[in-house]
Amino acid sequence: MAKNEMMANAIRALAMDAVQQANSGHPGAPMGMADMAVALWGDHLRHNPANPHWMDRDRFVLSNGHASMLIYAVLHLTGYQLPITELKNFRQFGSKTPGHPEVDVTPGIETTTGPLGQGLTNAVGMALAEKLLAREFNREGHTVVGHHTYVFMGDGCLMEGISHEAAALAGAWKLDKLIALYDDNGISIDGQVEPWFIDNTPMRFTACGWNVIGPIDGHDAEAVSAAIAQAKANAGKPTLIVCKTHIGKGSPNRANTAKAHGEPLGAEEIGLTRAALNWPHTPFMIPKESMAAWDAQVQGRKLEADWDKTFAAYTKAFPELATEFVRRMKGELPRSFSQLAVDTVVAAHTKAETVASRKASQLALEAFTAGLPELLGGSADLTGSNLTNTKSTPNLRFDAVTGESNGGRHINYGVREFGMAAIMNGVALHGGFIPYGGTFLTFSDYSRNAIRMAALMKLRVVHVFTHDSIGLGEDGPTHQSIEHAASLRLIPNLDVWRPGDTAETAVAWAVALANKTRPTALLLSRQNLPYAPKDDVGQISKGAYVLAEPKEVGLKKKAQAVIIATGSEVQLALKAQELLATQKIAVRVVSMPSNTTFDRQDTAYKSKILPEGLPRIAVEMGVTDGWWKYGCAAVIGINTFGESAPAAVLFEHFGFTPANVAATVRKVLRKK
Repeated sequence: MAKNEMMANAIRALAMDAVQQANSGHPGAPMGMADMAVALWGDHLRHNPANPHWMDRDRFVLSNGHASMLIYAVLHLTGYQLPITELKNFRQFGSKTPGHPEVDVTPGIETTTGPLGQGLTNAVGMALAEKLLAREFNREGHTVVGHHTYVFMGDGCLMEGISHEAAALAGAWKLDKLIALYDDNGISIDGQVEPWFIDNTPMRFTACGWNVIGPIDGHDAEAVSAAIAQAKANAGKPTLIVCKTHIGKGSPNRANTAKAHGEPLGAEEIGLTRAALNWPHTPFMIPKESMAAWDAQVQGRKLEADWDKTFAAYTKAFPELATEFVRRMKGELPRSFSQLAVDTVVAAHTKAETVASRKASQLALEAFTAGLPELLGGSADLTGSNLTNTKSTPNLRFDAVTGESNGGRHINYGVREFGMAAIMNGVALHGGFIPYGGTFLTFSDYSRNAIRMAALMKLRVVHVFTHDSIGLGEDGPTHQSIEHAASLRLIPNLDVWRPGDTAETAVAWAVALANKTRPTALLLSRQNLPYAPKDDVGQISKGAYVLAEPKEVGLKKKAQAVIIATGSEVQLALKAQELLATQKIAVRVVSMPSNTTFDRQDTAYKSKILPEGLPRIAVEMGVTDGWWKYGCAAVIGINTFGESAPAAVLFEHFGFTPANVAATVRKVLRKK
């Protein structure tokens, strides 16, 4: 048996054995892409199994993540810390081989894939990060950033709309170190895709500014390897390699059928496949010659050692740049950050400006982008509304001829919210940057699954969502966020902040930037918000704090109730407190800019802010469901969609007035 065939059949055997043992999974795609993997991992991929986090390794993304046994097999065969016992435990509780690839679970996995199209888009983000870091840190004779990003993807990835967004941006950015291999097998779960997928994929990618190679025989490893070499030599464009394959390659009765896609082959068919492949070995048994052919440990150590020498020379020539590069790639903030954060918050508190919280965000960003070169901003065609640009972040542009970037740090993503969110995930996964991007809060629905993936992967990504309520007025219910704050708060590990003034906004940014293991969503107003006077800004970072006690409005008595408010509604709460004071009703006002952060505080702090025995009234321009968990006696919210009208009219219509808030408190206290 020829070497390439032997290597590919090792993948096929492990894939069908693991899926059979789990009685769950997708054997067909790994069996079909096995030769593609031989070509890439055998001839081109620069990686070191002993150090999956080597900074200048090539990145590999399996966008069609249901084919996870492909990458698990290859990681095992090439020498990563993924023993055969883990493959035998495929899809079992606590194993390192879950049903879809998960970053930080399996060594060598670069991103969590499964939701189709996002892996390709993550890869675009990785390739962008590589290109920008190379420009920033490489010097003549010293190339410390110079790796490629490879992605395998299938028909499903290309059917998802996000693939259009990703392909267009990759072409516009001239990401010539991005190489995508398309597993063109014509099969999905429902069968032959021809009735519903008629795209001319090569022409589509050509139109998006890609270099396209093929179609080629995806089962000819030498041809695939030659195509990859051609792609690596290409300058100025990303490359798509169209590989014609047979799903379930080797299976006499399941190849080229949907049956091979998402279910085990079955014991009888596996026996027939072993015979057809001339693979007489027992399940999970890989012969020594196959293991030796795949073993990448010696080569991997050499590749990293060579890079270490390059980096040592770089460090000697450019010590400050080298130190900065290592810091950035480790995701560590500069030592100056703590003071920068304090200064930014104190400045906001001292100036006490009346501005929209979207403007307050930009004011904070002016300070943070000046002090943190790793901040990489952007907006989905709404820069003038989201205010994500600063003096330190000129627009990112690429030369039409050379493809070189201008060093800009603000990305115009165009109207591509989902693509933006998934690209930011890729940038964060690559390392070297902290990405943030803006759009309207209502359009978080477009990017929601990528936000969820960021939370699942524990990525430091910041989403700037402006126009956060009916306060935007005449644009009407299509743009007025009603359920969005509540729905985002439901995503585990996502921090959601809805600040009420400049100090709270600055704190929200500081917390988001310091948090290495959580993405953040900032919900910001279009309308101006007066500064809320406060004695201390120290407790804002806990997510909720006492903003005003009865003494602030001249009452020398204990609070009889607590009004909880977020964002623009904090001002309503303060004005209602004043109205109630004229009637000798004492209330405490609690500002809760981040429910998710407050919920993580200890019981003692929560009880201090929301004492037992005091009735609680929550005020927020959104659905009320999420507020009842705080034991509220009443919630002033909106459980319908909005209306088109000036903001002041809408506030009156929906009851967001000091008088209505005060009346609700009196009703709760049974006072009229």
